Amino acid sequence: MRSYERSQVDTLFRRLAEEPRRLIALFGPRQTGKTTIVDQALQRIDFRSRYLAVDRPDPSGLAVPSDSAETIYIAPQVRDTEWLVSNWEEARIEAQRSGKFVLVFDEIQKIPGWSETVKGLWDADRMSGRPLHVVLLGSAPLLMQSGLKESLAGRFEPIRVTHWSFEEMADAFGFDLPKYIYFGGYPGAVPYVRNLDRWRAYIFGALVEPNIEQDLIAMTRIDKPALLRQLFELGTVYSGQILSYNKMLGQLQDAGNTTTLARYLHLLRSAGLLAGLQKFSNRPHLSKASSPKLNVLNTALMTAGSGYSFDEAKADRTFWGRLVESSVGAHLLNTAGSDIRVHYWRESPYEVDFVLQRGPRNISIEVASSFKALPLRGMEVFKERFRPFRSLLVGKKGVSLGEVLTAPAHHWFEKK
Repeated sequence: MRSYERSQVDTLFRRLAEEPRRLIALFGPRQTGKTTIVDQALQRIDFRSRYLAVDRPDPSGLAVPSDSAETIYIAPQVRDTEWLVSNWEEARIEAQRSGKFVLVFDEIQKIPGWSETVKGLWDADRMSGRPLHVVLLGSAPLLMQSGLKESLAGRFEPIRVTHWSFEEMADAFGFDLPKYIYFGGYPGAVPYVRNLDRWRAYIFGALVEPNIEQDLIAMTRIDKPALLRQLFELGTVYSGQILSYNKMLGQLQDAGNTTTLARYLHLLRSAGLLAGLQKFSNRPHLSKASSPKLNVLNTALMTAGSGYSFDEAKADRTFWGRLVESSVGAHLLNTAGSDIRVHYWRESPYEVDFVLQRGPRNISIEVASSFKALPLRGMEVFKERFRPFRSLLVGKKGVSLGEVLTAPAHHWFEKK
């Protein structure tokens, strides 16, 4: 049986078929299939490649070629720039010998000073016209983007890898809509959905803890690591709700200040865990000063710690309503490109769940739930004040939830 291929496989394959012009960078949250995407793309090409996993020791020291592309998989034991240069030099020799070669570094952000070293090597290759493609992978987007933007601006082409969508989980694993809303978009967790204890252990042990401990605390300056963990836990409980920083501080132990919380929210979003949406306003300074609306980036993060079973979650209409709203928010955040911003809007007592903003246009989106008051009136007030390009009511008498969770955010700006 052929394994499921995400759209990024085609994108990467097309880039590798071209002449090397820029570095190729795949970045995104843990367990979203970055390594699999690269492997599937490498299996399609007809020239050699080498895959180097920075964070894995080599158990055998042997290189194993693949059947089709003679891809060599090697896991290094030394993780420094000297090792990086050594392997790059070997790849240069292979590229000159065979006419084209692909070098892949997985979790490259774990090599101190990697970006400056890569910059020098890549610039030298471009000057000499070496036929060497270089692919960089990283599971901590903030760290990847920081190194890329600081040292490699203009030298890389990004391929963004996000959490799996409803359409992907349905195609690959047969998930229906309620199952996706509860279990979210982690393909590695699918084998455990029939055993909730094992599923929860996987979510926390293989996803949440490595994200926080290895990608954030171990590699970013975090003065209050306990506060970062508490903020994430608070966000999973209050996902879909607006919560002021002062209220957050009142519920957190060893709390810092609002600036610290805002920074930690940014870090959690970069790791694909939790986002804090800003209030929509025509005046940007007011948006930045607003209370954030918390939203998990994968609903599994919300349900795993809730204590609810699948049936119990569906039976609690208030919890299920927030879960549905969070699934819409996560989908919009995961599919919004760099040109689209996701906000919320509120002028008490009126509220709109999400506002998509692209240039001068905005789209208001309200997720219909029985526990909400005045949902339609909020959209009407928003229309009067901001004249949106489009307004979407998700649910009964509006656009179906399945359609919203299938269409990327930019679809609603382009649909006639």
